[in-house]
Amino acid sequence: MKLFISILLIFNFVYTSETKSIYKEDLQKIKGITVVAPPKSIGASAFNKLRDIHAEWVSFVPYGFSKKGSPEVRYNLEWQWWGEKISGVETCILEAKKQGLKVMVKPQVFIGDGWVGDMDFATEAQWKSWETSYKKFIFDYLNLAAKHQVEMFCIGTEYNISVVKREKFWRQLIADARKVYQGQITYSANWDNFEKTKIWNDLDYIGISSYFPLSDAKNPTLGLLVKEWKPIVRRLKSIATSHKKQILFTEYGYMSVDGCAGKAWEIEKSIDKLRINNTAQSTAYDALWTVMNKEDFWAGGFLWKWFPDGMGHEGYPEKDYTPQDKPAELIIKKWFNQPIRK
Repeated sequence: MKLFISILLIFNFVYTSETKSIYKEDLQKIKGITVVAPPKSIGASAFNKLRDIHAEWVSFVPYGFSKKGSPEVRYNLEWQWWGEKISGVETCILEAKKQGLKVMVKPQVFIGDGWVGDMDFATEAQWKSWETSYKKFIFDYLNLAAKHQVEMFCIGTEYNISVVKREKFWRQLIADARKVYQGQITYSANWDNFEKTKIWNDLDYIGISSYFPLSDAKNPTLGLLVKEWKPIVRRLKSIATSHKKQILFTEYGYMSVDGCAGKAWEIEKSIDKLRINNTAQSTAYDALWTVMNKEDFWAGGFLWKWFPDGMGHEGYPEKDYTPQDKPAELIIKKWFNQPIRK
């Protein structure tokens, strides 16, 4: 019996040590918010409220643009908003750091009448052309991040087809990025594509745009949403364990409308017709943190999104993802104020 107990204790020690070694020793969650690129310059006042709700990180998203079917990525254009241009992003980085906030820079590409997840090309020449253009886009912002010692950089977002078909390109892009940038690097896979993405071992975090559909109910309960998260958590934990990496929600959020915990990409199309529902938004945020905050494999994430000084919205801020000046803001403040977990 004594021998059996000794073996059991040794096994438990080894198992526990190996399990803990998968993740970083400091288990404090990343309490981040995506700050929308403003159309005109902002100052320190735009970040004051973020500190008030205990945010510790911000994500800046400068957009590049492509036409459907075109391999060219155009960016830093004269007509773009101030906060999307290189000079504007640089000012935002400096202002955020003055406020004691950590920063992730997350360049994204918008395709008119399309989505980057569907981007595909018929010929090798087209793919090569896109890779050259995309790398230039990424490295102009990566060099900026390196210059100001930005803590994290997201090297791509939701390229469902490209990240699978052109895996060699992405691995080389990451390797080249590490030659000039010393911070942490992630990639943001769409919620339905993270298990097909194979580049996680080259990155510091498994990044996911976390818009998992939970319930189409107009006003689901906290209990229902917590239940719907459970099978998703099992999938997330499996891939985190497999790659020995923490999972970072590079994006997560819910609109303040009926059914906001459902299929976000469909809800967005009908936002003008949907009824405002602040309760549903608050419950959805509360459910996510209730479930994920206790999971060591979860590194935290970046809430989508925040309008600095109220700028940058597309016409429906009262229905949009932002929790600003809504009951959900208090939910976020509550969770962001949780003590450090060791």
